[in-house]
Amino acid sequence: MTSPTPTTFGIIGSGWRAEFFVRLAALLPDRLTLVGVAARRTQTAERITSDWRVPAYLSPQELISKQNPDFVVTSVSWPANPEVIAVAVEAGVKVLAETPPAPDADGLRALWARVGERRMVQVAEQYLLMPGHAARRELVERGTIGRPTSVQVSSTHGYHAVSMIRGLLGVDFEPARVTASRFTAPLLDPLTRDGWTGDESAKDAQTTLATLDFGNGASGLYDFTSNQWHNRLRLRRIVIRGSHGELADDTVVRWAGPRTVLKSHLVRSQLGQDLNLDGHDTEHFSFDGEVVYRNPFLGLRLMDEEIAIASILTATAAWVHDEGPEPYPLAQACQDHLIALAFDQAAETGERVTTGIEAWAH
Repeated sequence: MTSPTPTTFGIIGSGWRAEFFVRLAALLPDRLTLVGVAARRTQTAERITSDWRVPAYLSPQELISKQNPDFVVTSVSWPANPEVIAVAVEAGVKVLAETPPAPDADGLRALWARVGERRMVQVAEQYLLMPGHAARRELVERGTIGRPTSVQVSSTHGYHAVSMIRGLLGVDFEPARVTASRFTAPLLDPLTRDGWTGDESAKDAQTTLATLDFGNGASGLYDFTSNQWHNRLRLRRIVIRGSHGELADDTVVRWAGPRTVLKSHLVRSQLGQDLNLDGHDTEHFSFDGEVVYRNPFLGLRLMDEEIAIASILTATAAWVHDEGPEPYPLAQACQDHLIALAFDQAAETGERVTTGIEAWAH
């Protein structure tokens, strides 16, 4: 059962990431209503009112008291996030927090001690909701490659990559033994978040390689190079190995019976190409003739990142009305970032780092 009226939410913050939530709410008026935004500066609030056409307030408390939203999205800096989350929770409002929920291990522990037991905080960890990754996860959960044992990610950084590794392995709060190294080498970096740079000279780029051992045969490999999100000169790769096969990007090899190994492919159905006049849109992913993922926002012409963010937004809306499960609880996000912090520590010290069992594991 879905709510008969749209779920209301507010945004605390006004940066580039907040704009995703604003755009997506405008595209989903029957499901979501943005009722206001909190900013720190009067000038920013005036711009929000003009550009986003929603009321703007100068504090989270004012936004919450004036609008009483069903939940708030915190889209602020790493250091500011814990206090903003806590203020909202203590005002009785559920939260969808941007990643990470706190900047360091002590901050994660303090935040959990303050609000964790109230179970009012979800985190906007969207990577496994991207269409391709969602399709891969579906194949893993169907047992296509047997028991998953190893995940290699070279795509995104830190806690995002950890969420993919843990999610695909089915690892929960087990200690992780982390080793890591960093390497510097020249790399042309022609594109950033702001667009093409025009700079065609190679500059030093840093690559972090880390291995994760979760015990019981489960492991991960993390490989990230500076600005890999935007630099098209570095391919994205994901490899998921299992007891009965392996999935590498969109290619799957698997055991199919005595003396039989099959190779198949994940196939994206992309509308709007050649003489298809249905508009440029991802329709679904299929595997061996069966659809394993359907775009839940077909017709909105969203890129993969937007599909993933819209998915976490609408899942949060269902959760606040007790109509769906927790989409990504604070405890999971704390564990992701704790392990990502171990990458840095292991790379800096040259020593293996083992994460402990934290309070959020209970």
